[in-house]
Amino acid sequence: MQKKNPQLLMRFVAVFGNLLFILWIIYNAIHEGLRGTLPEIVSCLFLICLLALNSYLVLTCLDREHMLINKSN
Repeated sequence: MQKKNPQLLMRFVAVFGNLLFILWIIYNAIHEGLRGTLPEIVSCLFLICLLALNSYLVLTCLDREHMLINKSN
């Protein structure tokens, strides 16, 4: 159980960092008036999708591990 708490904390910090970075990207885009070249727009959207996917996978991994622990008990 001692190993589980820091691991859980790091996962939530990772998800929070991803969400904060997504919000920062969106804020900068709005601040610039949503202008940019096509490669800039595509790269920002791709980065946002990757960060959102990473957060989703971290959270679903948490849920799966929680279910496995409960089944074994």
